[in-house]
Amino acid sequence: MDEPASNLLEFTVSELSFSLKRTVEEAFDHVRVRGEIGRISRPGSGHIYLDLKDERSVLNGVIWRGSVSKLKFKPEQGLEVIATGKITTFPGQSKYQIVIEQMEPAGAGALMALLEDRRKKLAAEGLFDEGRKKAPPYMPRIIGVVTSPTGAVIRDILHRLRDRFPCRVLVWPVRVQGEGSAEEVTRAINGFNALAVGGDVPRPDLLIVARGGGSLEDLWSFNEENVVRAAAASVIPLISAIGHETDWTLIDHAADRRAPTPTGAAEMAVPVRSELVAGLAELDNRRRQAWVRLSQARSREVAALARAIPSLADLLAVPRQRLDHLALRLQRSLATLAQIKRRDLNAVAARLSPQLLARNKNAMSERLGALAERMTRAEAALRIQARRNCTRAADRLKPELPARIISQRRDRLAQLSRLLASLSYTSVLERGFALVRDADDRPVRAAAAISAGDALSLQFADGTIAATAGEGGAVPSGGAQKPSGRKAPAAKPKPSQAQAQKKANRPERQGDLF
Repeated sequence: MDEPASNLLEFTVSELSFSLKRTVEEAFDHVRVRGEIGRISRPGSGHIYLDLKDERSVLNGVIWRGSVSKLKFKPEQGLEVIATGKITTFPGQSKYQIVIEQMEPAGAGALMALLEDRRKKLAAEGLFDEGRKKAPPYMPRIIGVVTSPTGAVIRDILHRLRDRFPCRVLVWPVRVQGEGSAEEVTRAINGFNALAVGGDVPRPDLLIVARGGGSLEDLWSFNEENVVRAAAASVIPLISAIGHETDWTLIDHAADRRAPTPTGAAEMAVPVRSELVAGLAELDNRRRQAWVRLSQARSREVAALARAIPSLADLLAVPRQRLDHLALRLQRSLATLAQIKRRDLNAVAARLSPQLLARNKNAMSERLGALAERMTRAEAALRIQARRNCTRAADRLKPELPARIISQRRDRLAQLSRLLASLSYTSVLERGFALVRDADDRPVRAAAAISAGDALSLQFADGTIAATAGEGGAVPSGGAQKPSGRKAPAAKPKPSQAQAQKKANRPERQGDLF
């Protein structure tokens, strides 16, 4: 019986998935989520995939490459953060996730706890010991500066050096905040130390690692472990000038000297002159920082207005994530397949080596020769045996042979019949003996085995009769049986006529058994 047709709207899987995607994005187009960073992954595409979790739930998150460069700190596992973005879905795996546009630590306490743990670890390794620090030269000829080439910091340093003590300056441009800035600072410090003395690019006598002031998140790149280790391992004396006087980073502990400001680093690098230039540079630095903050506020307002307009990044989000997912699977699959094919090839190659094939060929040749020799000997032996069998068969087919065999067999049979008759107990019964059996039809061999009243059977030569044992016992040798206090047995019944005839024919004295 056919089921009634349903009036429910029918969707394909893709239609339902993208309908859910639109519904989720419209309902949660701008959210702020607080949680702890769990699993974090950075594939070669430049995007960041991570998990935000609390004590009961986990939320997948993704930061596209364009937003990664705008982060003020490097996301790390175990750090509690506040992520701002929108909720969307990934139809390829039926998952929902947050596309993170901004991220900040959940208060200074989270970063401070992480910073304190890292400080204790590096201090235990001896990277902050005062005994390993070097004194900077009093009048350096060449100063290497690691900082941003477009910020106010490099201008302040150059101005202060030019006003106080003109010298040659080599600038290694780096990003001083955001994703990748720590790696660039590390390469700059190691690069200056790798320069050869007297080479085409002169080696500095002093290094300054500088950055303007900012929040704890803005300065976080200079708390990264690779930056601190590079500063501690520098052969060239190094002055750290990160932020303002109240700003402390881990590179300040590893550097040979710590300046309260980038301008103070310039004053510390060369002999001191006027305090006026320092004040002007500080005011200029504050003006530039205010302009940067105002520019960032205007950028956030424009970004908030632009979120309502679909962007190319939103349209490409799902295909981009699917491509990353398939690329990871393809890489693992190719590596696994190559390993399997290499193992199979090695196994086959070992069996196909020329030496092994030659040994196998020689062994097979020897075995075939031995088998051929055995077959020749067996064939000759079979021919001889067949000839003998034919001869025996021909002898047995002669006319006088069957008659002789039959006569021999008849004589043998008669001999065995006589022997059987002489050894059989029936012949003994014919001489007047009887075989006594108990109730279980077992032969009785001794009088002591019989008790009064036992049922017995007596087998004679011409038949068997039933009997009942009376009282009595074995008669000792050499004497008569002793009388007992028992009553005399009852009189036996009168024998029948046949029994009387048999008794009359029986000899007076019974003979021996054999």
